[in-house]
Amino acid sequence: MTAPLRTRRDLLRAGTLAPFGLGLSQLLAAPTAGHAAPKAKAKSVILLFMWGGPSHLDTWDPKPDAPAEVRGAFNSIATAVPGLRLSEHLPKLAARAKQFAVVRSMSHTDPAHLSPVHHLLTGRVAAKVNSDADGPSRSDGPCLGAILRKLSPGRGAMPAAVTLPWAVSHPAAPGGTAPGQNAGWLGAGFDPFLVSGNPNAADFAVRGFGVGGELTAERLQSRAALCTALDHDGGSSGDLRARAFDMLLAPKVATAFDLTKETPATRDRYGRHAHGQSVLLARRLVEAGTRLVTVNWPDDGQSFWDTHGNNFPALKDRLMPPADTAFAALLDDLRERGLLDETLVVWVGEFGRTPRAANGGREHWPRCYTAVLAGGGVRGGTVYGASDKIGAYPTDRPTSPADLTATMYRALGIDPDTSVTDRLGRVLPLTEGRPLTDLFG
Repeated sequence: MTAPLRTRRDLLRAGTLAPFGLGLSQLLAAPTAGHAAPKAKAKSVILLFMWGGPSHLDTWDPKPDAPAEVRGAFNSIATAVPGLRLSEHLPKLAARAKQFAVVRSMSHTDPAHLSPVHHLLTGRVAAKVNSDADGPSRSDGPCLGAILRKLSPGRGAMPAAVTLPWAVSHPAAPGGTAPGQNAGWLGAGFDPFLVSGNPNAADFAVRGFGVGGELTAERLQSRAALCTALDHDGGSSGDLRARAFDMLLAPKVATAFDLTKETPATRDRYGRHAHGQSVLLARRLVEAGTRLVTVNWPDDGQSFWDTHGNNFPALKDRLMPPADTAFAALLDDLRERGLLDETLVVWVGEFGRTPRAANGGREHWPRCYTAVLAGGGVRGGTVYGASDKIGAYPTDRPTSPADLTATMYRALGIDPDTSVTDRLGRVLPLTEGRPLTDLFG
């Protein structure tokens, strides 16, 4: 039997979810209806963010006829699409080239690590560009996941937007954590749900779902009923609270985050490493109803894709094999489950690397790099845009990070021109970019 609540402190504690360490405003927010949206094919987006800046020349846009200092140490290989060549260290993806589109004309002018993250994830340039000094702020633009939580209803009890396995940061950046990964001026109530940890670890678990110990489901439901009774305005706060309790108690949510439900063979297929298991978890989440999963390259303690030195050995041995394995497994798994047409997959970093290698590495180069899109109605086996002979600048259809953000909105049925009002009263479009409509069949 639940003990009676006698004091104001008891009442306040009943509504805080303190045993879980979760504030209601940090989990759920009511969607806003009534926004016109283009016809959409995708129900979900999986964003594979290659933190650190992959070298486009050594991955998706090789230049086999360029001088050696541009061409680098790798050969290129033929793919399943005639005329399309990729790095020799992406063999699994080369065999699946008919399933994705390669955008070889990504371009912007910001060579820092942190501020370009804001550009990609919010669809607008950061308040301070060319900067590794500014971390996240509640003055930042809201990220795509936050907008989804505000404008687009989720499916069932699943969180609408999830980021894993960490919020990206850089040890060499004074600002630390990159801006643009949260809801910014929309407020913490719209932040994506952040899952931290190594999904490949034997003890990995996402804690806080379900109940246990002294707090039974009946007691939690009793607390929910009390909180509802205390809502005098009858407004949205009660709805938020009800949805939060639903999420905490729903067996489907806890199950979706549980990688032990997968067979060993499936887990092996994605690769027994942090990135592979993060990508597998993303598939589980979208299958269960999450609309956006951002899979950041894990905190590997080895500078991520930031290959200023040791570029070629790092790409060959540490970076490209797990990226190749996990992306290929995801494409196969989504297709076999009938989910590829309704799931847009985007692979991209914050910039590329310099056309000419020097001292064994390549430096930051935002003026030209590559993104890859698959599923969600994208016409596979295609190349969008082009770079020049040394991969230095786009020669056809230059594409900004904001254009990529707009494309993700468009795929999900949200008009990128939808207006939002910031806390200064400014009426702003969701993104400064335009969707790449030619990518879709």
